[in-house]
Amino acid sequence: MLFTWFLLGGFSFLFAPPSLTSRFQLAFARIFSTPLSLGRGISLAARSHLIADVVNRKEFVQLQNHLANVTQQRDELQKRLDLLAGLRTNPDWKRINLVLADIITASDRWRNELIINKGEIDGLRPHQFVLGDNSVIGKVSEVFPRTARVKLFTDPASKIAVNVARLNVPRIMQGTGHQTANILQLQVEHQIKKDDPILAQKEPGFLDVPMIIGRVARCERDDQNPTLWDVTVEPVCNIAELSTVVVIVASP
Repeated sequence: MLFTWFLLGGFSFLFAPPSLTSRFQLAFARIFSTPLSLGRGISLAARSHLIADVVNRKEFVQLQNHLANVTQQRDELQKRLDLLAGLRTNPDWKRINLVLADIITASDRWRNELIINKGEIDGLRPHQFVLGDNSVIGKVSEVFPRTARVKLFTDPASKIAVNVARLNVPRIMQGTGHQTANILQLQVEHQIKKDDPILAQKEPGFLDVPMIIGRVARCERDDQNPTLWDVTVEPVCNIAELSTVVVIVASP
């Protein structure tokens, strides 16, 4: 019944003359002025709340970006921690301090060296061994207060005592300057072959246990002395792709 009456009333307003409907509209506005003003206030408050939401959205984006940066830093620190923890598993290295350093300047084809962001204040000294991907890549050659220079074992001025792991034959390895090194004075009576691991020998105060430094890339008789092998050794890691290295600092 109510629906029928409201429907008939709506039709009556629909077909009523405009003068009557306009007077009714003004009367309705005067009667309900208070609720209408209240609704207008609510509408303005909702609009201002929307503006506040826009500001909070900007802050939210900033916090989200900050969270992404912090997460990335955490992941980097976790990688460094895992790297150092993996090296610490060797019981012979309990007295060894390991200093993780970032590479500032990488090696190029003419200079077989690295510049790292750790130096004298971090305990670095010349002749300390430097590791990359758990393998020896060279030694500290020059130290500054906050940086250091690393001479790779592929540098022609580098000479490192090594051992052919399978044969246990100590020899000296010298860099060639072409991302490789040569083992000197190895007689042909020693059966050496390609891919044999080459280990850096123990050096008191600098390296307590032998560590892999490279693998045999080529082994042929020396043209000038057929009684010797001409052995070429290459690194076991891609030095050009390294971003961090580890310096072995022996405890006092």
